[in-house]
Amino acid sequence: MPPQRKLSDLNIERAIGWLQDGVAARQVAQRLAVAPSVIIRLKQRFQATGRVQERQRSGRPRVTTQREDRFIQRQAMQQRMATANNIRQRLQATTNTVVSGQTIRNRLHNFGLSEEQP
Repeated sequence: MPPQRKLSDLNIERAIGWLQDGVAARQVAQRLAVAPSVIIRLKQRFQATGRVQERQRSGRPRVTTQREDRFIQRQAMQQRMATANNIRQRLQATTNTVVSGQTIRNRLHNFGLSEEQP
């Protein structure tokens, strides 16, 4: 299994503490089972800004919330033969969120599901 690329808030605090105590970045990475580059970037960010929060990312905001994503997943699991457009219509009727059929297909793909063809 490859090393993880992100750290939890608790592990970030641990890593910064160890780095301030003089532990080498590679040793911190081994202790937390992450790639050394993760710790090195964390150290650089902390030294440059004095903070460890990740900065805002650019890009288009998501159309659906996590709750709506779970709704889409639940609908697909309950009615295995439902098409993306059927699920889209149910989502719109239930939450008043307008999305495209392609968005539904993308969410199903993210869940490891696929649209069934009737």
